[in-house]
Amino acid sequence: MADVRAADSRAADPGSAELPGGRYGRYGRYGRYGRTGGDGRDARSDRRLRILGGVLGALAVVVIAWIGFGYVSGQQVSGEMIKFKVVSDRAVQVHLEVRKDAGARGVCTLRALAENSTEVDRKDVAVGAGGGDQVDTVVTLRTTTRATTAELMGCEERSTEGH
Repeated sequence: MADVRAADSRAADPGSAELPGGRYGRYGRYGRYGRTGGDGRDARSDRRLRILGGVLGALAVVVIAWIGFGYVSGQQVSGEMIKFKVVSDRAVQVHLEVRKDAGARGVCTLRALAENSTEVDRKDVAVGAGGGDQVDTVVTLRTTTRATTAELMGCEERSTEGH
């Protein structure tokens, strides 16, 4: 009869020659890449993933910048409302700054809003081909009631003076 206690005591002995993962082969239970330490393959994989993430992130930034530049450079007339001032119950002054190509003509649309957000005036401001690439102008909007705010709806290129 075989001594079963001897076989059990070898398996339970932490100093025995056969480790619990020995039956899974050379790399143990979790395979070649599940090891921590040793040959450093995890560190190389992590480094490759970081490099790949950095390259993809940089590529995304370049694509977004390219699309944004194409959008901005495609507009020949663009404007910005610098400030507005309610001067009376029937008037609002708007300081408008328009950037355009040297020969471009355009129209910028402004509107004034009352306290309840109803539109009390809308005005199209023509920007002529003369002058430089930046035009500063102050426009007065004549309102039907007291306005509390003014906003620039947008600017667009127009090929003729009379829209």
